[in-house]
Amino acid sequence: MKANLLVAVAASALLAGCATMNTASELPDTQTTADAAIPQATGYFASRSDLPFHAPDFTRISDDDYAPAFAQAMAIQNAEIAAIVNNPAAPTFANTIVAMETSGQMLSRVATVFFALTGANTNDTLKAIDADISPKLSAHGDAITLNPELFARVQAVYDKRAAMSMTPEDAKLLEETYDSMVHAGAKLTPAQKEQVKAINTRLSTITTEFSQRLVQATKDNALVVEDKAMLAGLSDAEIESAAKTATSRGVDGKYVIALQNTTQQPLLPSMENRDAREKLFMAGFHRADKGDANDTRTLIAEVAKLRAQKAALFGLPDWASYVMYDRMAKNPKTALDFMQQMVPALAATQRREAAMLNTEIKADGGNYEVQPWDWDRYAEKVRKAKYDLDESATRPYFQVDRVLEDGVLFAANKLYGLTFKKRTDLPVYHPDVTTYTVFDRDGSELGLFYFDPFQRDNKRGGAWMSNYVDQSHLYGTKPVIYNVLNIPKAPDGEPKLVSFDNVETMFHEFGHALHGFFANQKYSSLSGTATARDFVEYPSQVNEMWAADPVILANYAKHYKTGAQIPAELIQKIDAASKFNQGYALGEVVEAALLDMKWHSLSAPQAAAIDTPEKVNVFERKSLQELGLEIDLVPPRYRSSYFSHIFSDPTGYSAGYYSYLWTEMLDRDSRAWFRANGGLTRANGDHYRDTVLSRGGTMDYFQMFQNFAGRQPNVQPMLEARGLTEPKK
Repeated sequence: MKANLLVAVAASALLAGCATMNTASELPDTQTTADAAIPQATGYFASRSDLPFHAPDFTRISDDDYAPAFAQAMAIQNAEIAAIVNNPAAPTFANTIVAMETSGQMLSRVATVFFALTGANTNDTLKAIDADISPKLSAHGDAITLNPELFARVQAVYDKRAAMSMTPEDAKLLEETYDSMVHAGAKLTPAQKEQVKAINTRLSTITTEFSQRLVQATKDNALVVEDKAMLAGLSDAEIESAAKTATSRGVDGKYVIALQNTTQQPLLPSMENRDAREKLFMAGFHRADKGDANDTRTLIAEVAKLRAQKAALFGLPDWASYVMYDRMAKNPKTALDFMQQMVPALAATQRREAAMLNTEIKADGGNYEVQPWDWDRYAEKVRKAKYDLDESATRPYFQVDRVLEDGVLFAANKLYGLTFKKRTDLPVYHPDVTTYTVFDRDGSELGLFYFDPFQRDNKRGGAWMSNYVDQSHLYGTKPVIYNVLNIPKAPDGEPKLVSFDNVETMFHEFGHALHGFFANQKYSSLSGTATARDFVEYPSQVNEMWAADPVILANYAKHYKTGAQIPAELIQKIDAASKFNQGYALGEVVEAALLDMKWHSLSAPQAAAIDTPEKVNVFERKSLQELGLEIDLVPPRYRSSYFSHIFSDPTGYSAGYYSYLWTEMLDRDSRAWFRANGGLTRANGDHYRDTVLSRGGTMDYFQMFQNFAGRQPNVQPMLEARGLTEPKK
């Protein structure tokens, strides 16, 4: 997913998102402002990078640069905003809306690099800066979006919009600017504004603290194994990797299995020792609720309370109602109704699959019923028996570099005509990172791509995409985009093999990248992935379909030793098995999405009553039980205590984790369109690029889908793909 900067940064960039923009002297003459003393920028971030595509020069940036650069950049933007406010000329689109869009360029430059590194390659210095700067950025953003004189100028332009001659994108920028300021509190009373500022500042502090505690908890609670026999079932490479991790952490002679951010852990299916499985599962399940310094539950309680209080200031019943104002789904009821329609079939599937696994356990000589730490192991056994598919048999065909270049990038060539050239001349922040120049279908340079695939202790969990530089016709900038993943890294000299699930993640994140590369907007705040939270995952999920396309598979799925192409029957087995284990695979996501909505549907008094770690646990348990799903067998993908999507920054995916399911509906319906229209063709790729991928956040999302598919979205293909309903004849 795109790693949005803190809301404070988005606000401080005045709706310009994560853009890296020109210095004021390089901007087109689109505005007239009053004379103002704009401080002179100094240091590395004072101007755009002189590297190709203005990519960051990591060799010239030190950790000590960030704090003074942030302070200087905020002072410069304050002066720019003062110039807009004090302009004696009547407010116009150019001297107010575009002037706001073009303010804060240095702040955008420093923020894009800083927050990229705090996510992918942090250290103690960056953590300390993050903790210090986050509340300051929040206050800075509030000072701008809640500035009454600035809003008066925006209001003046907005009120005369019907009489103005604007392009559709100009009109969208005006609408977004006005709506965002109203949403921030521009129409509140002075006293209410002060309350909002205080809440925002506190939220910025504690959500940053949540993220830092969770990173440390995930590292500290890795499973330490003393007896190698406990690791029976793991490959030699996996055991060697665990030994190397132990050595790197100062516990020579032992084995350390690092945790991933999800509830389930990737090595569980292979582990033969049940006690070891339970210990690994529980290490992750309880990583951040142990009552120690890294316990996140008190922070969760405060976040929920503050969010509910903020919503109440706007006269809204809960945070979900507040935050969903610009979503495709529009309101909590639409999202909840959409998810609830899956629950009956999903609950029945969970019970049916649990019974199947219990039968397999007995057949395997076990005298127990399936528990969460057993589920994936026995699901894999059933999958192997039922579909004759052993996932370990597929891994030798999926080598990271080959999947990327001969799979992900090859698919982009076949579908969109893109070509890629690997570079070694650009500085990177870690040796694992590789870079590519991206060339468009006409041979022109389209942008720059960074790829950072492997797990590290100083990298937050999950996978995401974002920009160092956004596309913008106003600035003449082309996108510089990065993908970050958390694939366990094999020891040096061993092949970097991955599961098919990791393969799909690589295609998924590059789907986000394509959304950014194909951006074709004037304004960076509307460019590429600057879309609604419940739309942004749609193009990335569509791109996953090409991972299993026969033409693409034949090009990248080759045995790392022999070079032999993956057998056709193995491909067929992967496809046949894709609907199996949906009770868990879909269940854990639905549960997490509904848990998210439960937290953010609390009224202010209800949230205030959850004021201890124990009450956080009680609320989570009660909320999950109300769903009617088998939560003891299939726990949510994220428990509240490590649900970083919704608690690790001021907004994130709060009341928005349903987006993965909502966009899956759009995705599966789009896959049906592709299949009905010939599949992997340039004509289809160009059509999808023209109607969806190049549109950014410039138009209504239902209209965008209508332009692509010729109709409104239908949930039926999703239910069929998940095996929850029979295909319609």
